[in-house]
Amino acid sequence: MAADRLGLFGVRPDDDFTKYHGRTFDIVKVVDGDTLDVDEPDGKDRHTRIRLWGVDTPETKHPHKGVQHFGREAEAFTRTACAGKAVRLELLRGRTRGKHGRLLAYVILPDGKMLNRELVRQGFGYADPRFEHPRGHEFRRLQRDAIRARSGLWQAVQYKDLPYYYQGKLTLPGR
Repeated sequence: MAADRLGLFGVRPDDDFTKYHGRTFDIVKVVDGDTLDVDEPDGKDRHTRIRLWGVDTPETKHPHKGVQHFGREAEAFTRTACAGKAVRLELLRGRTRGKHGRLLAYVILPDGKMLNRELVRQGFGYADPRFEHPRGHEFRRLQRDAIRARSGLWQAVQYKDLPYYYQGKLTLPGR
């Protein structure tokens, strides 16, 4: 949105890039598989809420969707991978916030692995095709590999479990 890019809603993307990109922060809360909070104040909030770039995990706390297939497992994976740990954030210049005001980031874990990548690779989340990003092709390839290997959620996922953007667009394992 043009107004957001201009900083009319209080946060200019370039300021976010300077403040967060390449810096290390402690994870203070894992909200769900693809959303977490770091120990950096964000405006009036005590913490900064991070939404992982390029991955969408099944919901566990959505008020209308409830707990989705493999949502608890995705949240547990994220919690084990990063809760209470220091992670490094990688942002994209010019596109640092999503529609809900969350900071969009790739999260690099203490072992050097990228959380976003591992969620898709191990089948805890979907390669999110809704928003283009530099690692989109890689994440889609990792998802194809996870589907073939029946990793994680792909072991028992049914068509009804898929996010709307994949309904009727994927061939599920064994079908």
